[in-house]
Amino acid sequence: MRKLLINLILIIGLIAALAACGPKQPANHLDAIKAAGVIKVGTSADYPPFEYIDQAGNMAGFDVELMQELAKKLGVKVEWVDMPFDSLIAAVQEGKIDASIAAFNYTEERDEKIDFTVPYFSNEDAFLVTEGFADTITGPEDLAKYTVGVQSGTTQDDWITENLVDTGKLPESNFFRYDRADQAALDIKNGRIQVWMADLFPAQALADKLGGLKIVYQGMISSGPMNIIIPNGDTALAEALNKAIEQLQKDGFIDQLAVKHIGAQ
Repeated sequence: MRKLLINLILIIGLIAALAACGPKQPANHLDAIKAAGVIKVGTSADYPPFEYIDQAGNMAGFDVELMQELAKKLGVKVEWVDMPFDSLIAAVQEGKIDASIAAFNYTEERDEKIDFTVPYFSNEDAFLVTEGFADTITGPEDLAKYTVGVQSGTTQDDWITENLVDTGKLPESNFFRYDRADQAALDIKNGRIQVWMADLFPAQALADKLGGLKIVYQGMISSGPMNIIIPNGDTALAEALNKAIEQLQKDGFIDQLAVKHIGAQ
């Protein structure tokens, strides 16, 4: 019996020693990403010039190149996950993706669900219409006179909902939400809606691509600084990405991306 007890103690000790020598568990999310060698990033690839699928079928755009460069700074590669824009925040929350870059603007409501990196670029809002549109739009409140489209889940969606629909200025029957930005642009061309409110540069890119469209108003309404979104409280990942973004800004890399993809000087 005594011998059996000694052998049992030795076996338990051996198991504990082997466990101690086993793979070390990552201390945080950033360490887990580095251990895997991959950061899984979500986007909605329907928003040129920030994110889109090029003619070769590859992910391309300002945000895409920026994220790939940031991943290099972290010592990992990017695994892209393309999904509807209004699914991205939930995907970050649920751990389906590690982060998301998709021309996100900060809002207090979003900040309750996820965290933001430091801004990497800034944008304005724009109203896109057909070239035959003869009216004059002098401010955002003028949208109440038209049938209007937005991409679902965007800050433009929030602004119109809160300021025009909820206040009764814009009938809900005249307000249309789209999963994809290009669907909205096509509906303008086809006369299903009169105005699409979106970020300036994607609106201009789709106008150039589709033809027959123009921007009649631009300004800072719902848009502004753009950030990458990450899980709430993910301090290590935030610090690493913030440091990398600030370095790329200092080096002029982000300005070069703006010139390449947007023509901004």
